[in-house]
Amino acid sequence: MSRSVIALMWLLHFLPLPLLAAIGNAIGAAAFWLVRERREVTRINLAKCFPAMEPQARERIARAHFRAFARSLLERGILAWASGERIDRLVRLRGLEHLRALEGHPVLLLAPHFVGLDAGVTRLTRATRIAGIYAVQKDPQLSALFLRIRARFSDTEQISRQEGVRAAVAAIRSGRPFYYLPDQDYGARDSVFVPFFGVPAATVTALSRLARITGARVLPCVTRILPGGAGYAVTIEPPWENFPTADPVADTRRMNEYIERRVLEAPEQYLWMHKRFKTRPPGEERFY
Repeated sequence: MSRSVIALMWLLHFLPLPLLAAIGNAIGAAAFWLVRERREVTRINLAKCFPAMEPQARERIARAHFRAFARSLLERGILAWASGERIDRLVRLRGLEHLRALEGHPVLLLAPHFVGLDAGVTRLTRATRIAGIYAVQKDPQLSALFLRIRARFSDTEQISRQEGVRAAVAAIRSGRPFYYLPDQDYGARDSVFVPFFGVPAATVTALSRLARITGARVLPCVTRILPGGAGYAVTIEPPWENFPTADPVADTRRMNEYIERRVLEAPEQYLWMHKRFKTRPPGEERFY
């Protein structure tokens, strides 16, 4: 199956982006009805996070999310095989000056799970040498594809999640910007329950801990899909002040509050298919 998907991505990457976006939207619309489990996870997440929203409005976000996700999947073919010049044109990079100002200093790029995040990391590798953590996929061919996307244009350092904190700390201290995605449910270990849109969510405190251990500055880095097949925009924001504090729980709450604000700007592009609330506080009923 993965061979066929990868072959399709390679064939389609030659198309103009507006046409590729239209194909991705059509596949996403079909997938909304074909992939029942992820459809229901998406609906549950949206209902928990936006209980006051009209059900029809939540359903529109859910369908738009599947379209955005399918687009981002197909368009990874561009990231994997298109020329660097084409990627520069299609993925706009804003705020690089904030990163340049901290060159040689430990930096954590806080990259929430928006569907365009791989476009963000690929564009960053066109501008600098970065490091990051990746999740090993069940399918080795897909793992190889995602690593290719992150390592085509510079000497990137990719650390598997299984390698643990020590490898991450060493990479951060080396002075490479560290592309970090801490906003998923990784289980109860090393997590605290802090609100995400008012729902207690198991969230790792690692952003605070890594910043404290390494002395790194935290710069938010958000990637958006632009409307109408116009490409992507990667925005690096100025470094957070007064972070970390002595309270990692408060720091983690601050991180979630920041992500909430970015989600509200483009709610369909956040990764609602993920079981963000899988881990529940003791005694609380499971959502999924």
